[in-house]
Amino acid sequence: MNKTNALSEENTIKLLISYSLPMIVGLFVGAFYNIIDRVFIGNGIGDLGIAGIAVSFPIMMTIMAFSTLIGTGATALTSIRLGEKNTAEAEKVMGNALTLLIIVSILFTVPCLIFLNPILKAFGASPEVLKPAADYIWIILLASIFMIVGSGMNNFIRAEGNPKKAMFTLLIGSVLNVILAPLFIFGFGWGMQGAALATAISQLVSALWVLSHFFLSKSLLKIRAKNMQLDGRLVGKILAVGVGSFITQLASSVLFVIINNVLLRYGGNTAIAGMNVVNAVQTFIMLPVWGISLGIQPIIGYNYGAKNFERVKSTLKTALIISTVIASVASLFVYFLPEYIVAIFNSESRQLISFGSHALVTYLLFTPLIGLSIVASGYFQSLGKAKQAILLSLTRQVFILVPALLILPRFLGVEGVLISGPISDFCAAAITFGCVVANLKQIQNQMKIGTTAVQSEPTGIAGSSES
Repeated sequence: MNKTNALSEENTIKLLISYSLPMIVGLFVGAFYNIIDRVFIGNGIGDLGIAGIAVSFPIMMTIMAFSTLIGTGATALTSIRLGEKNTAEAEKVMGNALTLLIIVSILFTVPCLIFLNPILKAFGASPEVLKPAADYIWIILLASIFMIVGSGMNNFIRAEGNPKKAMFTLLIGSVLNVILAPLFIFGFGWGMQGAALATAISQLVSALWVLSHFFLSKSLLKIRAKNMQLDGRLVGKILAVGVGSFITQLASSVLFVIINNVLLRYGGNTAIAGMNVVNAVQTFIMLPVWGISLGIQPIIGYNYGAKNFERVKSTLKTALIISTVIASVASLFVYFLPEYIVAIFNSESRQLISFGSHALVTYLLFTPLIGLSIVASGYFQSLGKAKQAILLSLTRQVFILVPALLILPRFLGVEGVLISGPISDFCAAAITFGCVVANLKQIQNQMKIGTTAVQSEPTGIAGSSES
């Protein structure tokens, strides 16, 4: 069975597993590296090292946000075009995406390097944390082009029906990171710069691996010079569809800036380090959900383009059930073993363990509900429905969480930061549920209209697609 034809013919549960599992495995390996990196830095440098990563993390998230903006937006359009059997247009979308990724990486990196110290101070770096943070992030910035291009283009490997190869991209970089990080940090004694250099080298190798797929292998989609000339029409569509994911990640960067500054005021560097641990753990818990959200996109996008609406509904419902179950089970470990989890990052600091364990249980109370928001956002992106994806992206992290973080700590201090998490998770899940139900009713109506059209005009085309 042809790989793209399988998207419209294979059992949806089997497809969901085959597309999501490689992404989950790859993401887990990446998260494992991030956690191990924090463990190495925490035990080798201490709380200041972890806090240094925390205040520089918004910059890394912004780098990935630009990669996501272009990568996911272009991938959604590509999947729809492949479903329409329009390979030439799909290749043109991909070529435009590559050009955009390169341009964005340059435009972002240069000003960040010029104004690095003021940026880090604005992000919550105290005088003690500024040096380790700067030592780490300037190397990451120099390698940002590899991170942006490699991550962005890897989406197309998955979109053309090669989820396993897309997984290997993540595996290559992550495994190399795990090998190089302890060698550079402890073996060569390079500290924070060693951790950053390990990441930079790994991202370079991953980017080369991704690009070789489209130049050297028998891929369905090819990078062609003629397609890299920017087309205003396609650029607009790519940015419109991908802006939902971009806002999600960019909002996360803003949130970290707000959280770091609030914690610096009310709790100091230990509180910042503790919330960095919380973030690492939450990321690890939600990785399977992100993998499912990424895995369903080519399936839903292809079938939406082919007007197989029943398969669209089936895939979404299965993804929502599985993601909620996984997130719920994983969260139980946080609820019952918080002290042991925090101690992995730094077993010597009793202050970090005390604050971190309380923060884990409080801030992550309703983490299982986030699965609904993540999968739903990926679902609307797959349909090319930018407005809905943007709304869901903004709801939790901007409309609800940001006001909570700005208001509650004034009355409750650090505790106000911690309870903002579950409040926003619950409210966002309720709004997301309503949006998904409304969309499914709309699709049901499209199915009825399509059936009526087929019955009255056997040669007619039922349904419509949005892009």
